[in-house]
Amino acid sequence: MHSFNSYIALGDSFTEGLNDQLPDGSFLGWADRLAAMLAEDKPDFKYANIAVRGKRLDVIIETQLPVALELRPDFVTVCAGGNDILLPGVDVDDVAARFDDMVAQLRAAGIDVLLFAGPDTKQMSVMNRLRGKIAIYNADIRAIAERHGASVVDLWAMDVLRDPRAWSEDRLHFTPEAHRRIALRTAETLGLPTEEDWRKPLGSADEEREAEKNNWISQRRSDIEWTRAYVLPWIGRRIRRESLGDGVLPKRPELTPVEPDEQIRTVPPNGHARAPAAEDTETGGDPVEAHRGD
Repeated sequence: MHSFNSYIALGDSFTEGLNDQLPDGSFLGWADRLAAMLAEDKPDFKYANIAVRGKRLDVIIETQLPVALELRPDFVTVCAGGNDILLPGVDVDDVAARFDDMVAQLRAAGIDVLLFAGPDTKQMSVMNRLRGKIAIYNADIRAIAERHGASVVDLWAMDVLRDPRAWSEDRLHFTPEAHRRIALRTAETLGLPTEEDWRKPLGSADEEREAEKNNWISQRRSDIEWTRAYVLPWIGRRIRRESLGDGVLPKRPELTPVEPDEQIRTVPPNGHARAPAAEDTETGGDPVEAHRGD
């Protein structure tokens, strides 16, 4: 059994849970799934998720870090900076330096911290051009973790996330099944017992090859449509200095107990979420978050 009695999740849409969508339109996500695992056999366990889609690192530092430092949970997960490093002209190491300071403050407060290295985008049309920046930032994150005694979940090393079926149709956010696998991987990193192996392929080898073939064809047929539906609206938001998260509040702003009906560890695998329309600022995708499925 772990020693944590409280957990706060910080970050952007990856941690908020896009696109692990529930029937009521809300998002679950790996962090909620992990919290349910942590709460098993711990009735007093408390959890907050203050991540908000589209937020850049400085906003997370200004609005989310103070909450974590004030509430002093036993455990915090942080995934941030992806919305910064993928912008043209941004110095990745400069972003990492600010992230380093954030982690240092959390650790100085006596909080256990877990970070994420982003997934490999090699197989992703268009987004594979960002692979170099992601790799550099990942190296920075691993160094930060070692420097401050934090843990790391390496999404780059998760082969299952290279399967196109792990990604929603917007090519930016993970499917429910991918979120489930990430929760299992994170639980394993924390030493929690898990009933399933996150490494298990999403389908048979033949199904995976067929999915890759269909994905290759469909991606190239739909690049123009994808640009119209997701990239151009994002460019428009940047020109207008708007954020995907404008007007979006944290879904779980306070440390509260995880109720029994939230014990979703056994949610059936292979669920799929419809990618929200880019024009929908409440649930839309954001290209700059792609390296973490954010």
